[in-house]
Amino acid sequence: MEINLDDNFKINFVFIINSMKKIVSLLFIFFCISAFSQADTAQVVVPNRINSFEAISKPYVILISADGFRSDYAKKYNAKNLLEIAENGVSAKALIPSFPTITFPNHWSLITGLYPAHHGLIDNFFYDYKKQEFYKMSSQENAEDGTWYGGTPLWSLAEKQGALSASMMWVGSASDAGGIRPTYYYHYHEKFSPDEKVEKVIDWLQLPEDRRPHFISLYFPEVDGAGHRFGPDSPEAEKSVHLVDDAVGLLIRKVNELGLKNVNFIFVADHGMVKVDVENPLEIPEMLFDKKRFDFYNAQTLMRVVVKNPAEVKSVYKELKKNKTADYDVFLDKRFPKKLHFSPKNDRYNRIGQILLVPKAPKIFLEKGKKTSLGKHGYSPYEVPEMKATFIASGPAFKQNKKIGEFQNVNIYPIVADILNLKVTEPIDGTQKVAKEILQK
Repeated sequence: MEINLDDNFKINFVFIINSMKKIVSLLFIFFCISAFSQADTAQVVVPNRINSFEAISKPYVILISADGFRSDYAKKYNAKNLLEIAENGVSAKALIPSFPTITFPNHWSLITGLYPAHHGLIDNFFYDYKKQEFYKMSSQENAEDGTWYGGTPLWSLAEKQGALSASMMWVGSASDAGGIRPTYYYHYHEKFSPDEKVEKVIDWLQLPEDRRPHFISLYFPEVDGAGHRFGPDSPEAEKSVHLVDDAVGLLIRKVNELGLKNVNFIFVADHGMVKVDVENPLEIPEMLFDKKRFDFYNAQTLMRVVVKNPAEVKSVYKELKKNKTADYDVFLDKRFPKKLHFSPKNDRYNRIGQILLVPKAPKIFLEKGKKTSLGKHGYSPYEVPEMKATFIASGPAFKQNKKIGEFQNVNIYPIVADILNLKVTEPIDGTQKVAKEILQK
């Protein structure tokens, strides 16, 4: 085909226009991403809230969670700041997580005083048959939808009784669970370093008295991430422990520099961590892949089975029990160990399933072809001591040089409520026993 000058001009013009369109599109995408990133890290402040006259004179509580900070990590890795706090304040032999010993369920247990089967977050990933929807911890829409969460979180309890609160990315803190969000909070992201989070907490504590939060929840994910990827005995796990320990030390020093009176620190974890056998995982029983008969939800350290025809539950249980190996147990939900509070009478949202397959550590269930991590949690803390977490506290509200035994994490709720003189307005699973043992009054 012969092309004249006019044709060349047209072709070049079309090429330029198309190129400009592509550039504009790329710029648009870039600016959208930039805008999203900025919005994602922005603090959310609920307007028109102030402390009541009574709240202004209340103590301060900073509740710190280091995800995956096992009960022996402070000593194992010589976390100097935490060890010093433990020596001078209150420390427990271990904090016993609720079952299953998984992140979202236990953070919600810590903040509501309820066992997972009572508050509804029975896993990081589950299906609600009434809603006919999946809950996924990775979904911002799920994580910020308060209809998934039962109980009244501590920030809601404080806000309803006139005391402002703030949260740095605690599970559920960006949702309206409990009827009211913290006055100050962030949508979840992992772009802030531990030291940056500390600076933002200090910013909150420098606000004028009428706008200063008296309850602050602060979350660090680093120890859990290192434990999963490299294992609990790795140099990376040790480094992550020191990273968090340094941040806690920095926080306490900066709070002391503010000259505030009656600031109390509570350091906890949601669960521990154990190295698992990734080379020889357990096979999922073949029969469970029949989607017409079953749904199963594999957390690798726990498998929950829903039998679609209730009339088949007993026969399926017997078959699974008959064919199981010595590396895992099979339970009917109603025969699950009572001390784990994970049976039908506890299952207020009907989310657990009728049959539970429980691997014996370090074994895990793993679908063929799927990859997994070296470190895991989720096992019973009574059977696998590596699941146990840390509790250390200090401040004017706490006794000094006090060492106590193990206690369940649902008891954190009444401890905080007692310090802040908050009335617990609905039944919880925690009791006042531990609070009476470790608090000054």
